[in-house]
Amino acid sequence: MPGPDENDQLDRIDRKILRVLSTDGRIAVTDLAKQVGLSKSPCQVRMKKLQAQGYIQGFRAVLNPEKLGLEHVTFVEVRLTDTTETALEDFNRAVMDVPEIEQCHMIAGSFDYLLKIRTTDIHSYRQTLGDTISNLPHVGSTSTHVSMQAVKDTAF
Repeated sequence: MPGPDENDQLDRIDRKILRVLSTDGRIAVTDLAKQVGLSKSPCQVRMKKLQAQGYIQGFRAVLNPEKLGLEHVTFVEVRLTDTTETALEDFNRAVMDVPEIEQCHMIAGSFDYLLKIRTTDIHSYRQTLGDTISNLPHVGSTSTHVSMQAVKDTAF
C-alpha cells in the first residue's frame, strides 16, 4: 500500500487545527489562528488545504438528542440470510433510508452488521424493529442491546 505523498502529510500545526475544529467547528478563523499560533491568512490556507485533501469532510450542527426526544439508544446485531456482494449492497442501500438508524457498521465476527438505533422510547424502538429493521433486505435475525447510559459519545 503506498504511503501518503509528501504534500499530504500532517504537521504539528495541521493536527492542532484539526483538534480545535473537531470540538468547535464554528470557531472564527482569527480565534483558531491564535490557538494554533498562526496569523489569519496562513491559517485559512491550511484549512482549505485540509479540506481539499479530505481531512475535513465538512461542518455540521451537532444536535441534542434529549431535546429532540430521541434519548433511547439501542444497538442491534443483524445477521443476514445471504452475504453475497449483491445482498450486502441491497442491505447497505436500504439502511440509508431509515432515519432511526444513526450508524451502521459491517462487522467481521459472529454477525454481519451492528446498527445504532435512536428512538423516543422502547415502544417506538419495538415498532421500528418489527416494521422496518426486520424487513430490510436479507435480514435473517437480530439481537437487541439497550444502552442504559452513554459514558462517552463523541464523533471524531
